[in-house]
Amino acid sequence: MRALLMHPYVLVFLGGGMGSIARYVAGRLIPASLTGYPFPNAILVVNVLASFVLGVVVSWGVDRTMGNEARLLIGVGFCGGLSTFSSFSYDTIVLLQNGRVTAALVNIFLNVVICLVASFSGLWFGQKL
Repeated sequence: MRALLMHPYVLVFLGGGMGSIARYVAGRLIPASLTGYPFPNAILVVNVLASFVLGVVVSWGVDRTMGNEARLLIGVGFCGGLSTFSSFSYDTIVLLQNGRVTAALVNIFLNVVICLVASFSGLWFGQKL
């Protein structure tokens, strides 16, 4: 049984499921309107979180020889299930289709720039652990 649970596909599957559940929970808990205008806040939060976690896993794992199993479970599976750039793309298109060009551009900027900063921060943080 242990050999089956340690199989790379099973690890990615389990991590992806956990990441997807976390994304669903974030969508239920984080309101779409923090400023009075509808905006995909939950997607922004999970993209930033996944970018940070992946940065930590990559940098901490490389320095501390994290097992390949943990990298697959957390880095590939969980972060892949949690990060929602497909949803980000869809939400941006919906904003554009609704004539909300400024909101679409803000959404693009925040997701790309803040996730890059979160990835850098995660790499830095992971190296300090």
